[in-house]
Amino acid sequence: MTANDQTILLAPSSQDVHLLLVGDREIILIGTAHISRKSADLVREVIAREKPDRVCIELDEKRYEALAKRKRWETLNLREIIYRKQLTTLIANLVLASYQKKLGDQLGVMPGTELLEAARAAEEQNIPISLCDRDIRITMRRAWHSTSNFKKSYLLATLLASLFDTTEMTEDKLSELKNTDVLSELMQELGKALPELKKVLIDERDTFLAEKIKEAPGKRIVAVVGAGHVQGIIKTINEDRSGMLAEINTIPAVSPVWKVAGWAITALFIALFIGVAWRKGGAVAGDSLIYWALATGIPAAIGGMLALSHPLTILSALVSAPITTLVPVLGVGHVTAFVQIMVKPPMVLEFERALDDMATFSGWWKNRLLRVFLAFFLPSFGATLGMWLGGYELFSKLFN
Repeated sequence: MTANDQTILLAPSSQDVHLLLVGDREIILIGTAHISRKSADLVREVIAREKPDRVCIELDEKRYEALAKRKRWETLNLREIIYRKQLTTLIANLVLASYQKKLGDQLGVMPGTELLEAARAAEEQNIPISLCDRDIRITMRRAWHSTSNFKKSYLLATLLASLFDTTEMTEDKLSELKNTDVLSELMQELGKALPELKKVLIDERDTFLAEKIKEAPGKRIVAVVGAGHVQGIIKTINEDRSGMLAEINTIPAVSPVWKVAGWAITALFIALFIGVAWRKGGAVAGDSLIYWALATGIPAAIGGMLALSHPLTILSALVSAPITTLVPVLGVGHVTAFVQIMVKPPMVLEFERALDDMATFSGWWKNRLLRVFLAFFLPSFGATLGMWLGGYELFSKLFN
């Protein structure tokens, strides 16, 4: 971009529409709410009136297919998700989607309707579209990697609590939330509470969206994005941040510190076993080994029972917990979730009802897909508790 580039904010028909002049190009930026009928109507109205050369939409290919082709569950491979250790990321994504759907149901609008309407309006007028958002899988993985374990727990708890929130949402409240001052305040609060998360979910995507919009062909472009991205795009649209795309469009590798820490804990427990055998004898070490197996296996199995898992899943928790607690590359939850999928695979109807079932306490146990998550988390929690009980027992025998 050059020093002569300008950004002019206008409001042709709404405070949600901004005209940006970037060089010799016009970008009509529409800020929307993803569960608003008014936003859907506004998008269609602006595209019909402006007749742009191209329409840019805040969607990636996966999310576009999920909205347009309704193939959300057909392409979900749970076994691969477990293998890649992405089950926690998936549950966070589903919880957020469930909350959006609940709000959308109150207004009679499917989440993302305005984005789909933008695509449909462009198609009706033979206007090409560009999907300008970052791959949702990369966004979720970067967000998960950037957040500390404590804040991950806080975030999941907050998301789960939101499912049972009874606050009613109206179009008037949505309009208030889209007000620039309110959005700025919300972004600032998010930045204070979860700065790493805001950087990935908002700031990085502001940059990504702005650069992809500028890459789109045409002199006159309509760009449809969530209202929370409008101010960030306006601030960055005249900056050349293309060199940042490669960095923010990759999944960061797991820090070797965590790998070393995981194996260090394993080495510590093995050293304790060896120390007990050396100081107290083989019989005591054998008793300690049995105690370890029971201390980790029984709580993990109880977790499987609380999840109402299949008996084979419960058995796998009992057998695998003593081993997986000493092997940081594999968790007992990955074993139990995989077994649960094999013996009780979710049905298509349960995939489709998952977002509704998540909003009720009993739904987590009735829905087979959600029970897979319970079969992951509850045995994992039990095994972790048992690991520290077993470690305390080893310390006690070694130093008493």
